[in-house]
Amino acid sequence: MSNPRNGDTKPPCLPRNGLVKIPTQPNGLGSASITKGTPAVKNRLCQPSSVPAILSPALAHRSDLPIPSLASPLSLAALAGVSSPPGTSLVGLNTSEGSEQPSPERLPGSPLERQLAVDEKILNRLFWYFSACEKCVLAQVCKAWRRVLYQPKFWVGLTPVLHTKELYNVLPGGEKEFVSLQGFAVRGFDGFCLVGVSDLDICEFIDNYPLSKKGVKSMSLKRSTITDAGLEVMLEQMQGVVRLELSGCNDFTEAGLWSSLNARITALSVSDCINVADDAIAAISQLLPNLTELNLQAYHVTDTALAYFTAKQGYTTHTLRLNSCWEITNHGVVNMVHSLPNLSVLSLSGCSKVTDDGVELVAENLRKLRSLDLSWCPRITDMALEYIACDLHKLEELVLDRCVRITDTGLSYLSTMSSLRSLYLRWCCQVQDFGLKHLLSMGSLRLLSLAGCPLLTTTGLSGLVQLQELEELELTNCPGATPELFKYFSQHLPCCMVIE
Repeated sequence: MSNPRNGDTKPPCLPRNGLVKIPTQPNGLGSASITKGTPAVKNRLCQPSSVPAILSPALAHRSDLPIPSLASPLSLAALAGVSSPPGTSLVGLNTSEGSEQPSPERLPGSPLERQLAVDEKILNRLFWYFSACEKCVLAQVCKAWRRVLYQPKFWVGLTPVLHTKELYNVLPGGEKEFVSLQGFAVRGFDGFCLVGVSDLDICEFIDNYPLSKKGVKSMSLKRSTITDAGLEVMLEQMQGVVRLELSGCNDFTEAGLWSSLNARITALSVSDCINVADDAIAAISQLLPNLTELNLQAYHVTDTALAYFTAKQGYTTHTLRLNSCWEITNHGVVNMVHSLPNLSVLSLSGCSKVTDDGVELVAENLRKLRSLDLSWCPRITDMALEYIACDLHKLEELVLDRCVRITDTGLSYLSTMSSLRSLYLRWCCQVQDFGLKHLLSMGSLRLLSLAGCPLLTTTGLSGLVQLQELEELELTNCPGATPELFKYFSQHLPCCMVIE
């Protein structure tokens, strides 16, 4: 990010893969990731927002205090009459907790206007309209704004992301000192994502974060060198953790899972960890009787592992995501549907050996499913969609991205599903205009993705205006999506977000 004094008006909110990153600061204004919602929702979170009209007319019409959109976050600093000190970045990286900040008496304007700028009732309403990035900037304006913004209610649903290099300050003598995490504690963060950390870093985090023992409910470790010992210490010390994610951590083993997993964990996500195989699933099934959600991406897990789940988990587990588990076949699906009959969310994304017969097993045995992801399953055909339409009457979301054998016939089966609200057909290369006609009778659809479908024409796509309840339509990399078509949609689907 550049210094705002150089005239760069580029907004600090730069979404990438749904992640909004704010560098860690000495005063505890840490990184934050936004991970909820579809890509379009995430992009909307990062759009410049306008200041709501709850300020006084006198303040709103001051020529020396303009109220533009937050395309530049410094506009809010201008509202309070505060300019950034030399050498300070857009998010105030060089501003410390104890630095001198302006008091209301030093702000420009009349006493009434100055009072309005720090009125906590107004600020408590105003700050709800801004994104996480903007809130981090606004907290740098003055102590009054920071006091209001540091209330936990403004940070619900956000997870701070801390990289190894951001956890330490280098002292003049060359020694490293762990950063203060007090700012995170004040805002009541109960979940963290630590990237590239070691066993020692985790121990330092536990010792320095005031809420680590009981107040942290969710921990995510990514691309880290945590070992069996570090995993055991973390889960032993952090007694409040009920949600655990391990991604790209190749130094712990299955023995480490056996020694560290605790029955209090209700949600576990393990991905891209080289030592995870069938024995790891055995540990999960035996040590986590209260498991409600399991997300697994492991290349070496076989059909046998899916038979390990106990009757207790069959009752409690409602979400299972098996992503890119290449060794899972229809036999594994048999084991899974009998072990976990109460699933409401299932993903077999990238399970390339699963066929239509596996989908038939799912449809016949998992009648409570509300979300099903079959993306990147190249053996799935229209027959699988017939099974889904006949048996999964509660299904609300269906993902068929890269199911290259799906045709218009399959869409005709789906047209009978009155509960389906979200349908993803990205890069389904055989879907044509005729298939879209089947979807026009699906009044329940709220989200439809046709990104990358090469055979759809402008004529076929224009018929989608009949779906008047549609809220989101994705046409990225769709050759039939022309500027004229987008203009047509804006006129006839005014309440629908069309993603170009």
